[in-house]
Amino acid sequence: MASARKKKFTVYLEPAVEKALADFAARRDRSQSMIAEAAIASFLSPDDAERREAIVARRLDQIDRRIMRMERDVGIAVETLAVFIRFWLATTPALPEPAANAARAKVGERYEAFITALGRRLAQGPKLRQEVSEDVPESENS
Repeated sequence: MASARKKKFTVYLEPAVEKALADFAARRDRSQSMIAEAAIASFLSPDDAERREAIVARRLDQIDRRIMRMERDVGIAVETLAVFIRFWLATTPALPEPAANAARAKVGERYEAFITALGRRLAQGPKLRQEVSEDVPESENS
């Protein structure tokens, strides 16, 4: 039986929203009316709006820190690859043709060994980004 103070209010909901409301009310063993009333009150509450804003701000800060870490990690990966390529090109002489043919024949086996070693490294750590200090001063000759 409805309280004398409460008034009936009709709303139109999308079928998906109505189903979600019905499912939520059933799981909580509450009426759809009570859930809808609490949701509307929460939405209209200025204190709740400030709380939601604080939650969103915290979440955005977390996302910002994650993006900064990803940028750092990608930068490390790119620089690592560049240093390796430059070193490899500077120190690896071209092979004579018979040796080059033998090397090409072993490429699949060597690649599989590389992938296995990489997999072990990723599974066991430590990660390169943990080994690289962020406080290394830049040298003047880089």
